[in-house]
Amino acid sequence: MSNTEQNELLTGDLRKNLLKMSIPTMLGFVLQAVYDMVDMIWVGRISASAVAGVTIFSTVFWLVSVLNEIIGSSSISLITQSYGKKDAERTRKVVEQTLTFKALVAIISALIISVVLEPLLSFFTTNEEVLKSALDYGYIRMFFLPIMFSSYSVNTALRCLGDAKTPMKIMIVSSIVNIVLDPIFMFEKIPGTNIPGFNMGVFGAALATVISTVVAFSIGFYILLKGNDTLKINFKGLFKLDWGIDKKLLTIGLPSGMEVLMRNLSGVLILKFVSMYGTDTIAAVGIGTRLFNFAFMPIMGIVMGASTIVGQSLGADDVDRAKDTAKFAALVNVIMMGTLSILSILFPRGIMGIFIKDSNVIKIGVPMIRLLVPSLILAGLAMGLGSVFTGSGHNTPFLLSSIVSRWGVQIPMLYITTKLLHLPVIYAWLSFFVTEVAELIIILIHYRKGKWKTKRV
Repeated sequence: MSNTEQNELLTGDLRKNLLKMSIPTMLGFVLQAVYDMVDMIWVGRISASAVAGVTIFSTVFWLVSVLNEIIGSSSISLITQSYGKKDAERTRKVVEQTLTFKALVAIISALIISVVLEPLLSFFTTNEEVLKSALDYGYIRMFFLPIMFSSYSVNTALRCLGDAKTPMKIMIVSSIVNIVLDPIFMFEKIPGTNIPGFNMGVFGAALATVISTVVAFSIGFYILLKGNDTLKINFKGLFKLDWGIDKKLLTIGLPSGMEVLMRNLSGVLILKFVSMYGTDTIAAVGIGTRLFNFAFMPIMGIVMGASTIVGQSLGADDVDRAKDTAKFAALVNVIMMGTLSILSILFPRGIMGIFIKDSNVIKIGVPMIRLLVPSLILAGLAMGLGSVFTGSGHNTPFLLSSIVSRWGVQIPMLYITTKLLHLPVIYAWLSFFVTEVAELIIILIHYRKGKWKTKRV
């Protein structure tokens, strides 16, 4: 990206710039979520136990995303503000350190989690079929964790420099690879044809995801090594640790990482409460989680675009532009999620039917969809305004909102409704909506306090 284009982000039409940054990112994230959903659709053709196994592993797997979140959110603040100041040397060093340091952390994490994976999964189920599916899906995903983390870093670096289209193209290629390979690897015959497959079951789904991740990383890494007028990373620089930058990569995003940890730990407990209602309910919540993540991707696209502009604006000391960007991001999120909510309220049975044919799982899932998706209106508003925290490096509000909403509201509510009062599962779904209300309140309080306006990294 040229200096003219960089200045355009800081001086041009704000709404046009946000959409220009966000729409490619949004499309990329949506496609990523599409192949997550395609995975679940194919897994649903195997059995409810297979869906439950993948759901349980995914809950444990995303505990390690805490480390990705810490370094990733730190890198957004560091790269965008360095770039906003036109410090090309520091921008390059931060990108190199993000790639190296995150890969190193991922290797250590993968080794630790692989050792304790089976006992962790056994916490949720004693069903041998469910446990086998979880392990078949899980081990290979853990083995390739460093590649997964590094592929995120490549895309984040490109977006922070104002290039949203290249990560979108990478994610499109990756998604297509995954979607094509899924049925080939999973089934004895590719559904709807007589073409033979590899009949690997849920392991095949995981293998397809891993291959698509390797493809995504390889393309992005090549682009960064090749370089352009904006940035060209040094291959030798990837083999040096700069503790000054690495310390910031660990500390700036620590509140965001702790927020993800608290969110994911609460997800573990929530799944434990939900598992009391049986395998069909676990399968339903697995489908609901994929749908929720799919619907959440447009929000993430807007927030990533907004965070880039906010970070560059704050690097150039333009607080008003940063504030206007966050407000517009919140408005766009609310409109998008409102539209999706209408569809989820009107057609929940049809949406569930895409993933699984089991009538009992569908019946359990209908009220879940009607409550979970509309809660994203509140999440979209909170995340849009919260882009000022990511761009500035003031990430503490995300941590506080997660602790209060999940551990102060949702977990106690679930304990009372499921363990003490033995109420129907709809009260578990209702807890998700109540949680988003609490989270929005905390974000609004800290947004108005305005500490983010003076925070610099």
